[in-house]
Amino acid sequence: MSLSSLVEQYGYAAVFVGALAEGESVLLVAGFAAHRGLLHWPVLVATAFVAATLGDQLWFHLGRRHGPWLLTRFPSMEPRARRLRPLLERHPGLAVVGMRFMYGLRTAGPAAIGMLGMPRLTFVLFNALGAALWALVVCGIGWQFGNAMQWLLDDLRQAEETLLVGLLVAGVGFTAWRRYRARRLQ
Repeated sequence: MSLSSLVEQYGYAAVFVGALAEGESVLLVAGFAAHRGLLHWPVLVATAFVAATLGDQLWFHLGRRHGPWLLTRFPSMEPRARRLRPLLERHPGLAVVGMRFMYGLRTAGPAAIGMLGMPRLTFVLFNALGAALWALVVCGIGWQFGNAMQWLLDDLRQAEETLLVGLLVAGVGFTAWRRYRARRLQ
């Protein structure tokens, strides 16, 4: 079974799981797969949007209900919440939309926002906007990577498997490096 057929068969499930967590690498690969016709663009973006929105809603409600316990369990959240507070006070909507694109705040941000007491409806609306933008931008970068490769290579079909593997390895490597660096800084 080829990687392309695995992507066709399990791609949306991988996107859903990846977007629940910090799923940029999964979405980049999925955007490329959509460019190659392995996944359908509207379904891909919708899947990423729904999963990202649900994941952040979960973290927001956990932060709202169990903030002190989360800070005890994950002490690295406290400096992130402190960093978010001034932005939340000045520009609450921008903070919710922007946290999705800020290093280190993709998962901790919604929990910190929940701890800081943002109204639920405000978070729901701006989180949905942020998730939609995030899904479009990150999947779009993967799609544009496919455009660039098609322009550079005469026959992209022959290189498809290699590019999928390369993107996947690069994405996983980058995510591992970010986590290693974040732990080292703590």
